[in-house]
Formats: sequence, C-alpha cells, structure tokens
Amino acid sequence: MKWIIATWLVLLGFPVRAQSGYWNADVDSLQQVLAGQRADTARVRTLVHMLHVTELTEPSHRRQAAGLVAELLRLNTRTHQLPQEAPYRQLQAGLQHWLQQRPGPALAALQQAVELFDKGGQPVPLLLIDLAPVFNELHESEGRMRYFQRKLRQYKVAGGFPENEAACHLVLGGSYRHRGNFNQAISHYLRAADLFRHFNRRLYSNELMVAGSTYAEWGNTRKALQYMQMASNWNDQSRIGGLQRFYSEHAIAKLYLRQGDTAAAARYVAKATQTARHDQLNAAQYMAYALVLQSELLLARQQAAAAGPLLTRAQQIADSLQMQITGRPGEFALDATWARYYTMRQLYPQAATSWRQAYARATATRLQMLRPQYLRALIRFEAAHGTPAAARQYSLAYLALQDTLHAAQGGDLLAQYEAERVEQAQNEEITNLRHDKEVQELRLHQRSQLLAVAVAALVLISALGVVLYRQLRLNRQTLAQLRQAQSQLVAAEKWAFVGELSAGIAHELQNPLSFMKRFAEVSTSLVDNMGQQAEAPGLEQEILSGLKQNLQEISQHGLRASGIIRDMLEHARSGNGQRQPTDLNALVLEYLELARQSQAPGGQPSSIEVETALAPNLSLVSAMPPDLGRVLLNLFTNAFYAVLQRQQAGETGYRPLVHISSAQHHGSVQVRVRDNGPGIPEEIRGEVFKPFFTTKPLGEGTGLGLSLSYDIVQSHGGTLRVEPVTGQGTEFIVTLPVG
Repeated sequence: MKWIIATWLVLLGFPVRAQSGYWNADVDSLQQVLAGQRADTARVRTLVHMLHVTELTEPSHRRQAAGLVAELLRLNTRTHQLPQEAPYRQLQAGLQHWLQQRPGPALAALQQAVELFDKGGQPVPLLLIDLAPVFNELHESEGRMRYFQRKLRQYKVAGGFPENEAACHLVLGGSYRHRGNFNQAISHYLRAADLFRHFNRRLYSNELMVAGSTYAEWGNTRKALQYMQMASNWNDQSRIGGLQRFYSEHAIAKLYLRQGDTAAAARYVAKATQTARHDQLNAAQYMAYALVLQSELLLARQQAAAAGPLLTRAQQIADSLQMQITGRPGEFALDATWARYYTMRQLYPQAATSWRQAYARATATRLQMLRPQYLRALIRFEAAHGTPAAARQYSLAYLALQDTLHAAQGGDLLAQYEAERVEQAQNEEITNLRHDKEVQELRLHQRSQLLAVAVAALVLISALGVVLYRQLRLNRQTLAQLRQAQSQLVAAEKWAFVGELSAGIAHELQNPLSFMKRFAEVSTSLVDNMGQQAEAPGLEQEILSGLKQNLQEISQHGLRASGIIRDMLEHARSGNGQRQPTDLNALVLEYLELARQSQAPGGQPSSIEVETALAPNLSLVSAMPPDLGRVLLNLFTNAFYAVLQRQQAGETGYRPLVHISSAQHHGSVQVRVRDNGPGIPEEIRGEVFKPFFTTKPLGEGTGLGLSLSYDIVQSHGGTLRVEPVTGQGTEFIVTLPVG
C-alpha cells in the first residue's frame, strides 16, 4: 500500500510538495519506485522527493543522501530539469563535510543550501531540523537559538512557508528545553505540532510526545500523560513506527516509572523493546535505550541482580556506536542508571564514579535540564554514602548552577501581560513588514505593467514603421513605373510624330525619286544606243562614258533613297497592330527560314551552318507577331551577312556558324542570336542602335534596321542588347516579359 501511494505521489511531480502526502512519503517505498524507473525525468523527480523526506541525523542516512544528490546532479546534466541546481550542490558539499566529521564547514554549506532553497521558494523542513545536531556538535547552543529565531521571523514575514516555520518552532523548543525554560519550550513544541498536523504525521506525533515529556520534567504529570497518550493514539491510528513510536513508548514508560506505577511502566517497556527489536534502520541504538529502560524497571522493583547483565549489554552497544548522552530518542541515561545499580548493590565507589561521569557529560553537552538532577543525586549520594565535604561541594555547585540558570532564564521570563505585549508588537511588526512587502510587490507589478505597455507601444511603433517603410517602397516602385510609362509614352508620341513626319516626307519624295530613277534609266538607254550608232573614238566617246557612269550613280543613290523611304514607311506603320499571345519559338523558326531563303536565292544550298537550341514549353509572350518577326529577321539577316563577310575574307579553316537559342527565365523569355563573324569593335558598339548608323559599305545598308528593332522590342516592354563573343563574333539578346 505504501509503495502504491508513493508511486502516485511521484507521478504528480514537484508541485505536490505542499500536500500532506508528499512529506509523509516513506523513503524505502520511494527507493522501490526509483528502482523501477527508467526515464531520466521520472528519476529526477523521485530523487528530489527522497532528498526532501530523508533525515540526516544518522551517518547511514547521510551516506544514502550523498549518493542520491550525486545521482540527481548527474541526471540533471542531461535533462536540465531542476529549476535550480545550486542548492543541491551546496547540500552535496555539506554532506561530504559532515561525513568527514568536519561540522564547521558542513554547517556553513548546509546553511547556504537553505538560503538558496528559500530563494527558490522550496520548503525544506527536514533539512532545517537536521541543522540542529550540527550546531550541537559544535557546542553552539546560543548560535543555534539565534539562527532559528532569525529564520522563524523571516518565514513569518515572507509567508507561504508553514513547513519551515514548523521546523523552526521544533528546534527552538529543544533549545529552550535544554536551557531549562520549560514554559517557552512547550509553547514552541505545541505551535510546531499545530503546523505539522497539516503535512507530516510523524513530526506531529513527535511534537506531542516532546511536549508531554517536557511537562513531565516541569512537574505537571497530568498534562504530560495527556499529550503522551494523544501521541500514542495518533501513532496507532496512523500506523506510525520507527523513531516516533519508540520515543513515545519510551517516554510514557519513564513517566510511569517516575510516578511509581511499575505495572503500567512494564507494559510500555515491553512495547518499546518490541519496537526497537523490529526497527530496520536503528535497531541497535533503540535496543540500547530499551535495555537501560528495562534496567530502570528492574531497579524500581528492587531486582538489581537482574539489571546488571542488561546494563552490560547496553554499555557494549553504546561503546560500539559511540552514543552520546542525548539523541533523537531522548536522553540516554546509561551512566545515571549504572549509578543507581551500583548504589543498590552497595558498590559505592563505582556509584560515585558513575554519578560524576553522568554530570560531566551533561555539563559537556550543556544539557541544563539534566545538570540540576544529577547534582541533586550527587548531593544525596555523598550525604548518605560519602563525605560531608563532598556533599557541601556539590551543594555549592548546585546553588551556583541555579543562580546561573535563573540569570540565563531571566531574559526569557516575562509576565503574561508582558509576553502578550511582546507578541503583539512582533505581530504588528510582521504585519507592517508584510504590508511593505505587498506595497513593493504592487510597485513592482505596476512597473512591470508599465514596462509591458512600453514594450507593446515600441512593438506597435516598430510595426507601424515597417508598414510605412513598405508603403514608401511601394510608392517609390509605383513612381518609378509611372516615370517609365511616362517616358515610354513620350517616346511613343515622339516616334508617332516622327512616323507621321516620315510618312509625309516619304510620300513627297517618292514621286520625284521615281522620276529621277526613270529618267536615269532612260538616259542610260539613250547613251547606250548612241554608243552603238556613233562608234567614233575620241573626246565624244569619253564624255558619253562619263555621262553613263554618272547616270548609274544617280540610279544607285535613287535606289538607296527608295530603301530609306521604304524603311521609314515600315517604321511609320509599325506598332499599329493588335497584340496577341505569341509562341516565340514558332516565330523564330518561321523567320529563320525566310532569312535562309534570302541568303540562298534560286534554291541553292547555303554554306552557313545554323544551330538552334530552343527551350521546350516556352511561355507565351504578348506581342505583335509581324513587328517582332521583323526584329528577328533583321537579326538573322545581319548574322548571315557577318559570317559571309568573314568567309569572303579567305580565312583558312573558317566555318561560318550562326547559333540561335531561346530560354525561360523568371518572368521573362530570351532569344539569343550569336554569330562567329568579324564582330563589332568596342568603340562603335554603343552606336549600333542609333538611327542611320551602319557598318556596311555604301549602298548596302540604310542604318535603320537595328534602330527599328530596338524601338519595337522596347515597345513590347523588353530589351535588346549586344554582347561580344570570346574570340570573334557578336551576340544579340532579346528579352521579353511573359504574359
């Protein structure tokens, strides 16, 4: 059943620590859960739980806890699951110092661990309680009281740490009890019990029992028995074993022995012995206490002979475990019991030695509630079996001790009204501190809200800035497009005007040029006829030859003028068609065939090699096919002309080649026309698209072909550019938008 409950608690994870089940979990059950876990995250949760509920007073427990911390830190390097690792590292250091019997460094490291746990909001009541024995090893009873008073005040002001408050009350109750201030001790014990009741059954039972024991030492056996019975009944109801059960049974047995009720005492002596015998962790230590208790019962029944072997066994266990005069089960009165045994057996020297040894150990550990008891016993013993001088010596020591205790307790002794006033003042101060804390938290919250608003405003402004920046970029792009469109419109209007003007000029010049051409032809015919009829040599024949040559030049220039006029008319008519989706590859093949036919009249084969690399599935372009075909035909014709010019130069091994390719690019298509002709010199490459610029001989070109092509491509929203080819040659690139 315990194992099932522990498993359920572990599965809940870290947040259950404030619930009662978390602190009531059994370490052995958690160990079984850990053994069955394979996931690192689950093992980390279980290890943390085990460390929170492990008591460190016993060396075996400290060794176990040291192993748990090492495993936890190792796993956390992989999972990074712990919200804070520093307190566990301090806990590890404190455990190592404590195991090496260096209480000073151990106390410093453990206190630092508590501070780090406090900052992280993690209650550690058992760790706080375990600081008390470290203070005891250092004989720092005053330092212990100051530390826990300060921590109690801190937890009350901070709020939300009832577990740690309970731990501070527990330790302070022990401190006041050791000083003999039973009133303050019982008050702290009962306050601790009220807090422990909500989250730790074992410590609740423990505080009820300690309060009862303290009442017994104070002399109020009725109250003592009341709280002891409450603790015993709680143990039975909650099935609490181990230390709490043994302590309660041991304390009740001692109380009945003090009252002289040996029958009732015998019942609880038997219970305590049975509990000690079946304890799995501290059976030897508890058995030593039980043997001393059995011996006290036998001495109360005047059976000293039977008590001797029991005391011998208890002494052997105490020596092997190096047991102190006080421990978690209470005061270990072995020396005092030996003294009573020797007195009853009339072995007075041994009895005196045992009484002195008991008093010395109580003095060394500053157990102020035991020192007066042992001094009174020494006084009675010396008066009955020793010397009057020794009795007077111990009487004076007793009086001096009482004065010291009264002086030490003077600061603690207050009238009830005064104590209430002090407590009221402390509560008011705590209330004021909490109010100040709430005000600080409110201011911090307001600052956080202001910071959040400022951050939100900054984000909003940044977002607005981004939107404005994007809008500005969009406006700039739109403006650039408008300017481009405006430039194209102006250019279109200009060329429209030029076209109209060209058409008018061409119309006006066409007829005179026609007459010039006809008259030149007629004149040439007449001269030919005259030459056949009058074959007289001499000056007349020479004049006729010159006249014939002039007439031929007139005819030739007339033909060139007619070509210019024809190109101007075509320019004027271009751009007036309707655009339509056009397959550029089909257009290339169509006009390439026309260009080939123009280079090989009469069906004669051409020596020019043509390569085509047209991209499949080329996107359609919006174009006027006749105009775009005129551009392609012009480029093909120029390429054929260039390679023929280089071939006619008689270059050895030359092979005329024209390469035509098409390609798809992002949002556009390209047509490249490359030849391996003589190329265009760099100094005139920028002039090729200007009107009337030509590199052909006189009479073979008008200089309007590339200019016209450039304007047509631009009117389609594309570009036409020329690039040199490595070695010799030229490449023209037409780029048109898709759509």
